[in-house]
Amino acid sequence: MHRLFIGLRLPPPIREQLLDLSTGVAGARWQDEDQLHVTLRFIGEVDRRVAEDVADVLATVRAPALTLRLDGVGQFDSGGRVNALWAGIAPREPITALHRKIDAALVRLGLAPERRAYLPHVTVARLNRSAGPTAPWSAQHAGLSSAPFALEHFTLFESHLLAGSAHYEAIMRYLLH
Repeated sequence: MHRLFIGLRLPPPIREQLLDLSTGVAGARWQDEDQLHVTLRFIGEVDRRVAEDVADVLATVRAPALTLRLDGVGQFDSGGRVNALWAGIAPREPITALHRKIDAALVRLGLAPERRAYLPHVTVARLNRSAGPTAPWSAQHAGLSSAPFALEHFTLFESHLLAGSAHYEAIMRYLLH
């Protein structure tokens, strides 16, 4: 089985800026440089045939290159408990349009459509129940911003789950133009 997702790999200066956020919450599992990306669409576990079909259909997606920037921070929670810290991405519309095109291509293959609302972001930390308070971190980094950066391709990744973390392998890149 192959655990797949589609994402945007950020340029090195942006990843470095995000790594600078990796402090201030006790017990947080901070993402390392190789894990910093924007997820466009999570696919999950599929067999080899479906993985090959996904790789082929993504080649049909046409979208312009993106010029984005970091924009603020936030957190996700589940059941009233914060489980992830993230950095926002702006402007949202161009990246959301790309997400919709990718989702439509995958639905044509027979995969279920994305049901959750799409929020462009980069996960910077994952938290478990023992993690410390996040409000000071959020307040400190609320004004996060970056210089604009260009992205000229999106990537099909395979996620390999390891003890305590994940390793992401780039399978194929697709040009944006």
